[in-house]
Amino acid sequence: MTGISTARRADAETRTLPVYQAGAAVMPFTITGMDELVARDTVWAPHSHPTHELLWNRAGASTATIGPRTWTITPSVGLWIPAGVLHSAAAPAGTWYRTAQVDSRSSSPLPAEPVAVEMTPLLTLLLERLVDHTLQARSRELTEQMVFDTLEPSAHALLVQRPTAELLRPIVTALESRPGDDRSLTEWAARLGVSERTVTRAFRAETGLSFGAWQAAFRAQHASVLLGSGVPVDEVAVRVGYRSASAFGAAFRRTTGLTPGQFRPATGSAPRPLRSPAEDAAETASLSDPRYPAS
Repeated sequence: MTGISTARRADAETRTLPVYQAGAAVMPFTITGMDELVARDTVWAPHSHPTHELLWNRAGASTATIGPRTWTITPSVGLWIPAGVLHSAAAPAGTWYRTAQVDSRSSSPLPAEPVAVEMTPLLTLLLERLVDHTLQARSRELTEQMVFDTLEPSAHALLVQRPTAELLRPIVTALESRPGDDRSLTEWAARLGVSERTVTRAFRAETGLSFGAWQAAFRAQHASVLLGSGVPVDEVAVRVGYRSASAFGAAFRRTTGLTPGQFRPATGSAPRPLRSPAEDAAETASLSDPRYPAS
């Protein structure tokens, strides 16, 4: 998610990246990694990579959007984005994200579409080992093969599909503005002048979920980013429409299969980059070659 050009607004930053077709660049290795500790709220405008991208966080929670679908990215659940797929992303200040750019010619066990990935401790260690550019060729080849053997879809994907039907637009707009909006299905149906069944059918047709299930997933996704930013659980519960932290925690676990505490940011000393500034500078120089566009 590194940017080529940036446009700064107040305390937020918008980064603009190029759009590449799959396989449009030759990479130095089959798997090339990098990381960044985001200093301010950051948005990546729609872009695509010439490589497959595996995106996850070492600390905090962020989101990636592809069409109407938005995934939450955490230290335990990453996202596989196939080469050439247009996507955008957002991360609050304090997020420490990691990416692995995977050569599009490689054989991956994952489907040829975006999918959440279980970031096990073993997979994370293998990927971090590949950041070492001094790794011997045979060791790198074996490590890369182990990565491919370890990749698997996650059962804990937090995915929200944004409805686009005109009928549902007022509901979506209201919840995006205030996730704690507590209007019920009955109230929304009355507001829209239709039956509850009509609203339910519209939600199921676009998202596969009932209004209540979609609202719970939407709130959980918003909550995960707040939790990853260090907002206290009690405050997160209020912001996303729950009367107590216990009620929020129960709903969050039902939706995500995880506890709110598992989305908290890392504590202790400030995280260190996986490589030294000199190593990052060296890679920046190598990526200035047209064969290795920044990604």
